[in-house]
Amino acid sequence: MKIGFDILGGDFAPKNCLDGLVMASKELPSDVTLVLIGDSVMAKEYFIKNGISSDQFEYVHTTDVIEMGEHPTRAFSQKPNSTISLGYKLLKEKKIDAFASSGNTGAMLVGAMFTVKVIPGIIRPCITSVLPKENGGIALVLDVGTNADCKPDVLYQFGILGSICAKEVYKINTPKIGLLNIGGEPEKGNLVTQATHALMKESKDFNFVGNVEGREVFSDKADVIVCEGFVGNILLKTAEAFFDLIKSRNRSDDYFDKFNYEIYGGTPILGINANVLIGHGISSALAFKNMLLLCKDVVDAKLNDKIERIFQ
Repeated sequence: MKIGFDILGGDFAPKNCLDGLVMASKELPSDVTLVLIGDSVMAKEYFIKNGISSDQFEYVHTTDVIEMGEHPTRAFSQKPNSTISLGYKLLKEKKIDAFASSGNTGAMLVGAMFTVKVIPGIIRPCITSVLPKENGGIALVLDVGTNADCKPDVLYQFGILGSICAKEVYKINTPKIGLLNIGGEPEKGNLVTQATHALMKESKDFNFVGNVEGREVFSDKADVIVCEGFVGNILLKTAEAFFDLIKSRNRSDDYFDKFNYEIYGGTPILGINANVLIGHGISSALAFKNMLLLCKDVVDAKLNDKIERIFQ
């Protein structure tokens, strides 16, 4: 297995990327090769300085980066030698099995659409995030930012994608699928959630448990919580802010410590023909380590093959 890793992606690259890479290399099995996409000269200098063998890694050299503020579509087409463009090129050519980056999120999504393409039958790919449950488990939320506005059929597909991901990657048998809404009754919410509920309640594609209110997202009511990207992104960032508030007051708790995004590392783009993981722009070394470990789990799960089989 080969995992491509953008070592120039993120706000604190390359140091955090390389620190996380070294941490991950100590935990990944010997049959996993990490392919560093970025400034190989800088990377090898880092390894020499820290007494680490550089021969255990492969390198694709470039110093070109799509910056966070650049227009995703324009930058992806105008910078064919950027780390993100090269990562997708390697994926398309089957030279790597997965690609991970904390670079420009828009460019990562554009790259997915333009190179490896969307799985036939998928209306819109999406990204998910993890929320800790009070009982010690986790819930997946999707979408969390890719699709700000969604029609009911798109949200229905998110239920399918979330169910497959929860089962295959996070090993949750018969995942419970809930629709994020302002009330538990079927008639609650706006026209989109009402129509989506009507679709989902008749579903034989997943185990629908009804509406999930905001106060229930950390309970065991659902294993997968479906919502538009606009709402999901607000929910995710509110949870992150809550964790930061607790830490700023020097409080510690076994449950609330699980709100730390670093534990989960990154998230796969669901619905495309490749294994691609996106990380937080502010990713720490620990976050990068966990993103690379998750890459292996996603590849091992053959997630995209199973999604494609369902949508055939």
